[in-house]
Amino acid sequence: MLRALRVRDFRLLWVARAAAAFSANLLVVAVPAHVYAVTGSIFATGLTLAAEYLPVLLLGPFAGVLADRWDRRGLMFLTSVAHVAVISLLFFTRTPDTVWIVYLAVFGEGIVGVLFRPAAQAYTPDVVGTGPLLTSANALNSFTSGVIGLGAAPLGGLLFAVFGINVAIAVALSGYLISAVAIGFTRPHPHRREFSQRVLAELRDGLRHVRRAAATRALLVANGVYLLANAALTALLVPFGVSSLGGSTQVGWLLSALSAGFLIGAPISGRIVDRLPVRTTVAAGQLLVAGAFFLMFNARSLSVALIAAVLLGIPAVTVIVALQTWLQRTTPAALLGRVSAVFITAEAAASMVGALAGPALSVFGLPVALNAACAVAAGAAVLTFCLVPGSLVDGIDHLPVGGAPPQPARGGDAQIMGVGGGEETRPRLAAGGEPVSGTRDEPHGSIV
Repeated sequence: MLRALRVRDFRLLWVARAAAAFSANLLVVAVPAHVYAVTGSIFATGLTLAAEYLPVLLLGPFAGVLADRWDRRGLMFLTSVAHVAVISLLFFTRTPDTVWIVYLAVFGEGIVGVLFRPAAQAYTPDVVGTGPLLTSANALNSFTSGVIGLGAAPLGGLLFAVFGINVAIAVALSGYLISAVAIGFTRPHPHRREFSQRVLAELRDGLRHVRRAAATRALLVANGVYLLANAALTALLVPFGVSSLGGSTQVGWLLSALSAGFLIGAPISGRIVDRLPVRTTVAAGQLLVAGAFFLMFNARSLSVALIAAVLLGIPAVTVIVALQTWLQRTTPAALLGRVSAVFITAEAAASMVGALAGPALSVFGLPVALNAACAVAAGAAVLTFCLVPGSLVDGIDHLPVGGAPPQPARGGDAQIMGVGGGEETRPRLAAGGEPVSGTRDEPHGSIV
């Protein structure tokens, strides 16, 4: 796992991604807690998450195209600098009348983040090649994301609770500055760029494949319902933690416990995914996640909630790995990027709806909203079992005729705390750090 650190430019790239991950996770509790403290509104807190999903919804299908067309090193540097600019806007949010600046800053952060992620993923093989060092690099990035998830979120909550939002913002800004400097010290690695005038037509090819592949289509629908429930629960996490567990610091500890579950579940998930059909793995995992959600949000003490969060992380990471592996093994290599873009966009849409639906349901009471979202997560498991064909053969019988047998894709970053990932996005409860496409290091915007 450490072999890739022998490469100078990868060491710098690793520092850059780790610093960006730290900054993003540092704000995952601090910013919603700040909005909740300023406004006292659950709905306003949910809008913070919705503002984060919108850029992925709008730009997700095209971000990979830009990363292939533009200089990746330069794109990463510019987006890191842009992170500093947009996060600085948070210094000016002090009253309910200025909370719109939070939404603007989070929206801007989402735009630069969705551009950074595919560029970072594509730049890694430019630096280390496509041999064994690439596997080492991805493994180290995944481990680093998990470790950062354990500490950064509770640290952000602690900084906010003790010193206020300004200190949390300042520390996050330093991380993005370190990221920009580290990228700036890497050497240029030119790659061949082929421009196409048929971007929209190529995106339609990906949609056509999803429509024709029965299992892929079913997983897209069921996973969308699952992510909707996850985003709703994420939007309600801070109000739950403040009202039931004691404050934003406790929310940070919940996210750390979840990260611990991901680290425990990651080595187990590979064995499960290779031995069981995708329908069984995903459906069972989603059902276990729903049960852990129910236990966590009905806990009477922090200790029980922390245990539930650890248990939640284990099946959550298994669901992520199963979906990633399915796409990589069954999608023709020439279509994998576009099919991944379909999943990224669907994820963003479902997550944005969930981020708004959760707070909207809270008008009937926070417990009602939380338990309703848990029920929807369990319903996603039922959908998966009913819609996904029982065998892999049934799942791929609608692939285009004459296509070459799909080969496993090169390993990407593990999706820890967040679909699609990533060190540049905020963690979600169960959706993982990277989108199911494997183009992020952490799931975007929701708790898992």
